[in-house]
Amino acid sequence: MNELGKKTLLIVDDEADIRHLLSDALAQKGYQVLEAEQGSDMWRLLAQHTIDLVLMDLYLQEEDGLQLAREVRERYVMPIMMLTGKGDETDRILGLELAADDYMMKPFNLRELTARIHALLRRSATTAPLQTLNSEHECLYFGQWTLDLTSRQLRNQAGEEVTLTLGEFSLLETLATRPDRVLSREQIIDMSRGLETEVFDRTVDVLILRLRRKLEHNPKAPEFIKTQRGLGYLFQGPVTKSA
Repeated sequence: MNELGKKTLLIVDDEADIRHLLSDALAQKGYQVLEAEQGSDMWRLLAQHTIDLVLMDLYLQEEDGLQLAREVRERYVMPIMMLTGKGDETDRILGLELAADDYMMKPFNLRELTARIHALLRRSATTAPLQTLNSEHECLYFGQWTLDLTSRQLRNQAGEEVTLTLGEFSLLETLATRPDRVLSREQIIDMSRGLETEVFDRTVDVLILRLRRKLEHNPKAPEFIKTQRGLGYLFQGPVTKSA
């Protein structure tokens, strides 16, 4: 956030008309907006400013937008919204695999886009800075893991944090707070992401896949997140809570 208290957004798109359109629309909503035409511009701006959200085109002409998105996620924890002109669902699934928090196709409705950006930033604001666990935090314990619901962190037995996207944390919280209960995809969407953003058919499945890769010793034979064929998913306990 800048010195005036405005949220700072970074648009990464090689189409100047799109960048300027988005920049003007988002500035009118009170955001500070920075523009990057290519990866080098993006990295420079990320180093120079505190960015609250990245709005990235997946299909840049000179670079692989998918790879750039992956590298941003590896280095930073701000929300990422992806944009693309292609409508194939495979592209949308791939975008989520690369840790996007939301997704929109071009051409998009500016009102809907700004509403979804606002929703992402609002959820992001609930994520507290890294801090040492203490007795005042509400925590869940399962296996070797500690899920701190107060600081919104996942830590392993050694106390090391495993980075989760907003969507991943929300889904894990939904499942772990309801152990040994089968939840349908529709219930999971309602409980974890609600109606704040558009959710398409395989969002839950992709997030489950990503969580299993981070949580499970063997993602193909999960210990915690179980698939209930034809029904949904179940988080297998026991799960204990902090006093």
